[in-house]
Amino acid sequence: MIVKNEERSLAGCLDSVRDLCGELILVDTGSTDATPRIAARYGAEVIPFAFTFVDFAAARNRGLERASGRWILVLDADETLHRSGVPDIARLVASGGNSGYFFERHNHSSVSQTATTDYVVRLFPNRSDYRFRGRVHETVDASITAAGGCLKKTAIRIDHDYCADPEVRRRKCLRYIEILQQEIAANPADDSRLDFLAAEYHQLGRFDEAAEIAERIVRLRPRDHRAHLFAGVYHLLYRPDPARARADFMQALNLCPGYAEAASFLQLIDGKT
Repeated sequence: MIVKNEERSLAGCLDSVRDLCGELILVDTGSTDATPRIAARYGAEVIPFAFTFVDFAAARNRGLERASGRWILVLDADETLHRSGVPDIARLVASGGNSGYFFERHNHSSVSQTATTDYVVRLFPNRSDYRFRGRVHETVDASITAAGGCLKKTAIRIDHDYCADPEVRRRKCLRYIEILQQEIAANPADDSRLDFLAAEYHQLGRFDEAAEIAERIVRLRPRDHRAHLFAGVYHLLYRPDPARARADFMQALNLCPGYAEAASFLQLIDGKT
């Protein structure tokens, strides 16, 4: 885990895994509250980490370097593992293999009664070549596949209670956009950073800029059906151009026959015309 001033949520997170994990490692990037003391009560190892230069992957990897177990389970302090997933994790760990596993993350906000869902890799073997990449929105996915591993989706659930304060989120988005732009300039070949950049612009309501990034991703990854889907969504909903959106969704279907999301958007377009 990476933590900083998480005294309100940390105990709930650690309670959700205390019967599953024999080793708890927290990389602390500068807590000034009771976070280290709470972690100590759970027997966790707390590793201080200087964070004057923002690099979440480096912080994650510092924790991985200290881990001695055969498998790594990653959580954030504002997340909890759903108890139904404990037997599944135990089974996956016992089966061995060389896979990273996606968990189903349910994102809850105090200002919305509806949770959003996404998938994140949170369980993988402890190998020296499996390391996080990205100063922000850090992921381990690419290093797993680059080392010959595969990624598999599971129904294991984690619940994420995130800060919904609009001004806090706005400042965070702006800070992340700046860092992502720096990463892209430093390594233009890493197009994965563009996906996160589009998402940050979208959160700020800067849809023209998000659409431009989505179009750029399609040019860089013409065989990526999801890239065509996202471009189509922007051309349909935010830069109204139904003909172009239809072409995007058709290409997504050509690349991935039976792609349900693309088919549903095509039906929406045809119903309006």
